[in-house]
Amino acid sequence: MTTTSPVGRQLRPRGKLLQEDTRRHHRSLLLQQLFREGPASRADLARTTGLTRVTVSDLVGELVTTGLVEELGAPAGSRVGKPPTLVGLAADSVHVVGLDLSADDRMTGAVLNLLGEVQARHEVAVGGARGADAVDLVRGLAAELIARTDRPVLGVGVGSPGVVGADGTVIDAPNLGWHDTPLSTVLAEALGCPVTVANDANTAVLGEHTFGAAGDGGLMLLRVGTGVGAGLVLEGSLLHGHRGAAGEIGHVVVDPGGDRCACGRTGCLETVLAAPHLRRRLAAEPADGDVLARAGEQLGTVLAPVVGTLNLREVVLSGPADLLDGPLRAAADRVVRERTMPVSSEDLVVRTSALGEDVVLVGAAVLVLTGQLGVS
Repeated sequence: MTTTSPVGRQLRPRGKLLQEDTRRHHRSLLLQQLFREGPASRADLARTTGLTRVTVSDLVGELVTTGLVEELGAPAGSRVGKPPTLVGLAADSVHVVGLDLSADDRMTGAVLNLLGEVQARHEVAVGGARGADAVDLVRGLAAELIARTDRPVLGVGVGSPGVVGADGTVIDAPNLGWHDTPLSTVLAEALGCPVTVANDANTAVLGEHTFGAAGDGGLMLLRVGTGVGAGLVLEGSLLHGHRGAAGEIGHVVVDPGGDRCACGRTGCLETVLAAPHLRRRLAAEPADGDVLARAGEQLGTVLAPVVGTLNLREVVLSGPADLLDGPLRAAADRVVRERTMPVSSEDLVVRTSALGEDVVLVGAAVLVLTGQLGVS
């Protein structure tokens, strides 16, 4: 018997509910309640979801039969009389495979349970693979991880660099040589299970929102690695933007006389903040303790209008902790506060991710949980 703890924060559903989806919607309501709040009785589920007791009893019976939910017995300290039977999410009834393709030298993956807990890991070297060869690497990594679990696989989630369409097509990922590559479709056909692909920064912010330390209010996660990108969750919804390119903050110009960027412009934030650029400058100026602080100040300059416009509650930095969690974070925090009204920034939290380097892997699991079970 596995007792699950309360998990995560819910993403606001998008789109119109069709009549034929009613049962699935009701099923998702129950799973979401158990996912977020932990074990409950059938009566409690009826009260919190607004569903009838008959509907709840029917759906819980179905979920117990499929193994997604398990009966946990009576709660401790039950009063006199027939105690209620608690039911809870069976965290290891199925597993999810999450893939992180954001690093330039390797692809990493993990098997995770329904609580976002890693059960197994594997990685492969990119070795300069591009185009179809890179797709083959992703397929092989996913297949290896599927083989490492003895539980049914609910699906595969993939956090990919670049611009990714709603259908899982990678519109543009130059580092991997992908242009209009239907990655989700190709992987689903090869693996025989559902596959969801999203931009790595968007994937990471979902992980932080659901399984990290995110509080209430707008959340922006800045992903710093080979490049720089961001994901935003506003009022319970992931912000996609026009053509799915929301969060491309790395290509805001901060130094017109600076280095040439991969996008073709000069002096983008990415040329200042991306990990390889920071490490190169630190190596060239080892006695200059201001390298990270200066980068943080330039980041703060870019973040200030975003914080002021959206009134964000949290800005989370995700990437190498030795670069981000120190003078850089402190300088960014300071500049944002100097450049915005107190009403915009007095409650702002600028921190590093609670999930560390697993944030994309965990977010990839959220992609699957949302798509297949309707929970987040």
